[in-house]
Amino acid sequence: MSSSGHGAVDARTGYCAATKSFLSLRGPLPLPPADVPLTFPAFALSLLPSPLPAHPALLDAATGETVSYPAFLSQVRALVGALRSRALLLGRGDVAFVLAPARLDVPVLYFALLAVGAVVAPANPALTAGEVSRLVSLSGASVAFAVSATAAKLPAGLPTILLDSPHFRSLLHSDHGKNESTPLDTGAVCQSATATILYSSGTTGRVKAAAVPHRSFIARAAGLRALHLKVKSRKADERTLIGAPMFHTMGFFFTLNGLAQGSTTVVMTEAAARAGLRGMLEAARRWEVTEIMAAPPVVLGMTKDGCRLSSLARMICGGAPLPGSVAEQFPRRFPHVDLCMGYGSTEAGGISLMIDREECSRIGSSGRIFHNVVAKIVDIVTGEPLSVGKKGSCG
Repeated sequence: MSSSGHGAVDARTGYCAATKSFLSLRGPLPLPPADVPLTFPAFALSLLPSPLPAHPALLDAATGETVSYPAFLSQVRALVGALRSRALLLGRGDVAFVLAPARLDVPVLYFALLAVGAVVAPANPALTAGEVSRLVSLSGASVAFAVSATAAKLPAGLPTILLDSPHFRSLLHSDHGKNESTPLDTGAVCQSATATILYSSGTTGRVKAAAVPHRSFIARAAGLRALHLKVKSRKADERTLIGAPMFHTMGFFFTLNGLAQGSTTVVMTEAAARAGLRGMLEAARRWEVTEIMAAPPVVLGMTKDGCRLSSLARMICGGAPLPGSVAEQFPRRFPHVDLCMGYGSTEAGGISLMIDREECSRIGSSGRIFHNVVAKIVDIVTGEPLSVGKKGSCG
């Protein structure tokens, strides 16, 4: 047993009998003081090396178009300036509804909105106008960012900026490098402030809106940074293909995280996404992707496909349980790839993740609890906290 601020903790399981909760066995990780104003983009920028990485920040899976790290930050700064100007005048607490497919400028938009303290509310562009109207109402959005193909779904009267318009493109290049040394934020946004409103139906009922603070993204990015430093197989020029939609909690976070970690994020833009699994695997092969983030159906498809992915080192899977039979087939099909299962939720973010070959060999597990995460397992019928090896009731 070891002790912490929570009481005696079992060194094997992380269970604390005093609080009836599980603590991370990965150890505590220093984070910025919680009372220091800080946005996620400013924290992400502090993680990047100087000089900036020479490899691309973003890569279009369909066309091969890239955005370098200097260009990405230049576009973010230019858009931040526009958001603070009379042209858009969007700032702290304002909710921006985003209804667009995956594009190279969407991560730029996310970073800029978060940097000025606006709240990002991304939604599935395939929703109907009625569904979109309800989500706009749930979030209290005062402005929307869309594309020509989705704008008609937005409620009448909601101010809308089209990402595929010359006007928006001009905003990304409006400062001509003049604000290169300007801080991304003004130190006025608290870490506890809402960064994004993500939509989730959970397991029952209608879609719900979950507010997630900047502090959550900062803690997760810091935790993954620490884990990456421990994995010797990681390269300096990692290429991560985001197989989850950018409006989904998994795709949203890992898009932001890839930029914070200084890797290349391969974006499944519309042209690539239309080809389904085949398009994703072809993109992974073509661009020599080292890591894929995707849901269980992709993992299942990979076990049945004859693709050869010699550069792939890790498959990060989450969003739903992976059948045990698929988890057993995958390493036989891809013996050189670590299948890293993770567990999380829209409301709480990442809770656990596998990080190395030993952890990934444990079929049925979803990894160890992240740094600085405390988890409690509660019986849904009795409401009682459960300890090690206990099963809940069937409700």
